[in-house]
Amino acid sequence: MAASEESLRKALAEKLSAVEAQGNAVRALKAAKVSKPEIDAAIEALNNLKLEKSSIEKQLQAAVSGGDGDGALSREAFRQAAVNTLERRLFYIPSFKIYRGVAGLYDYGPPGCAVKSNVLAFWRQHFVLEENMLEVDCPCVTPEVVLKASGHVDKFTDLMVKDEKTGTCYRADHLLKDFCNEKLQKDLTISAEKAAELKHVLATLDDLSAEDLGAKIKEYGITAPDTKNPLSDPYPFNLMFQTSIGPSGLSPGYMRPETAQGIFVNFKDLYYYNGNKLPFAAAQIGQAFRNEISPRQGLLRVREFTLAEIEHFVDPEDKSHPKYSEVADLEFLMFPREEQMSGQSAKKIRLGDAVSKGIVNNETLGYFIGRVYLFLARLGIDKDRLRFRQHLANEMAHYAADCWDAEIECSYGWIECVGIADRSAYDLRAHSEKSGVPLVAAEKFSEPREVEKLVIAPVKKELGLAFKGNQKNVVEALEAMNEKEALEMKAALESKGEVEFYVCTLGKNVPIKKNMVSISKEKKKEHQRVFTPSVIEPSFGIGRIIYCLFEHSFYTRPSKAGDEQLNVFRFPPLVAPIKCTVFPLVQNQQYEDVAKVISKSLTAAGISHKIDITGTSIGKRYARTDELGVPFAITVDSTTDVTIRERDCKLQVRVGVEEAASVVKSVTDGHRTWEDVWEKFPHHTSGPADD
Repeated sequence: MAASEESLRKALAEKLSAVEAQGNAVRALKAAKVSKPEIDAAIEALNNLKLEKSSIEKQLQAAVSGGDGDGALSREAFRQAAVNTLERRLFYIPSFKIYRGVAGLYDYGPPGCAVKSNVLAFWRQHFVLEENMLEVDCPCVTPEVVLKASGHVDKFTDLMVKDEKTGTCYRADHLLKDFCNEKLQKDLTISAEKAAELKHVLATLDDLSAEDLGAKIKEYGITAPDTKNPLSDPYPFNLMFQTSIGPSGLSPGYMRPETAQGIFVNFKDLYYYNGNKLPFAAAQIGQAFRNEISPRQGLLRVREFTLAEIEHFVDPEDKSHPKYSEVADLEFLMFPREEQMSGQSAKKIRLGDAVSKGIVNNETLGYFIGRVYLFLARLGIDKDRLRFRQHLANEMAHYAADCWDAEIECSYGWIECVGIADRSAYDLRAHSEKSGVPLVAAEKFSEPREVEKLVIAPVKKELGLAFKGNQKNVVEALEAMNEKEALEMKAALESKGEVEFYVCTLGKNVPIKKNMVSISKEKKKEHQRVFTPSVIEPSFGIGRIIYCLFEHSFYTRPSKAGDEQLNVFRFPPLVAPIKCTVFPLVQNQQYEDVAKVISKSLTAAGISHKIDITGTSIGKRYARTDELGVPFAITVDSTTDVTIRERDCKLQVRVGVEEAASVVKSVTDGHRTWEDVWEKFPHHTSGPADD
């Protein structure tokens, strides 16, 4: 917990005790019928204590809600102002609005579509082009067998609770999260110790099992939000939308919950396309679908959304990266699992140090963490509100080597927007086993090598007699042992004749006897090494990134007259929905003709723009486009030269008509900055009509 918040909670507790004690003293004096001046003095002391208590409460409220205590917008008020502007200006709106909408579904309007298109275009440039990735586009409808192999049919679940009387469903972790946040933000009387406990629950929320989650819900007396009825114990709910392929209904399928499986099942062909060489990466942008239990928080938790995913295939014995040195010196907020478990905060760590100390598992994973950081920073995400959080042990799948989430802070708290995981070789192995098609790579040796191979040969007959229907699970677990585990088992079987062996798919230990498995080492000559590649997967939730970008870009400033607050989005030119507007200063045919000439030049240069020849005052036109996040405005006030205004500083330069488009293009393309333009061209001082 932040030191200031902790000290304020302690100070408030002390002040509450002092107010209570002074109140008791006043009542005692009145009962004793002491003199009026003495009672008045005691009442004045009580009132002073109450004022001090009120002052501490205000400071504490500001500390927990994100305000500064001097009229800053609270998180909720800020969010409401931003969302109202976004919906009014048609960045996005609820889908099927005239039919009262459907929770978790949204439509992007024209400016929202433009921002999304710009984000995806930069994603392709930053990752696909820069890294020479192979881009694919696979169907949204996926046969059941594919998602059975990947584990989604059995395990793609969230924990749900039901209102025991009405049957309304809620996500269990959301109820606990909301309870903790509300207590921390609105109940200022809780002790510093209780606040620290609630913050620890929030930090380890993803680490809680169904039993732990149910126990916390009972301990805190959490009930159904709408009815206050008791809740059921948490139980898993599969998040996939089910469908059937073809009219017979005999071929079950699902709407894909992620785009990655399309890449995994195409690995063999992609490997061949890449000249049978590793490493290589495949990428895909597409829609994914999740039947969320209780969608909320606007674009952050929806039922249909855009994912951009990368699967980087690499030799499991060599996870170095040739371009790692380019990102090794980056320093940004990282939140390793040790810091989370001990209640500390994220801290700035040099990426190279994190990799060398083993905090980040390997160079390739580190490289992608660095590239994701650069991508988000270039988009306009505030670097101080961006952190990389390592998954806790219970969050990670048993096969994963290491996982990190890029989390962005917005008015809803820290939101996971990008997941970067070393998924080991799990996915390719799972699809190889289910399909019978080997999804492997090979390293050819220049000279044949004599190698000692570990041979694990389960005796299926003996295992079948002992384990019957569970024989397959035990065989798979034995064959999946690494060399260390297998040799330890061999030694134990030779000395004891029997050993306890944990089978993860059964979730228990089983007894393995000497006659059930043969473990040996054999020498062989090999011309190549055949292996299943590991995969490093960065997965981007595009809608979440865009929403956080909206919040990080939004601010208000007073109008020139000071009588109203004007909304502004400070989008970088890279992602702004419209790069430039063109305004004739007044309605004048000559000015309008010049505006049309500039418009043609901007179109030829590929600059998205809007021309406005209405008679509205120039100040109002500026305000309208500032609210859309348009970075530059060209104002035509003569037939030979024009002014270019920058949105955030509101400064203007004067340039020739024929130069206007090229100046705007050079800045929007990143070849020069506004500061460069300001130094090069004559300055224009706006008159009263301009702003």
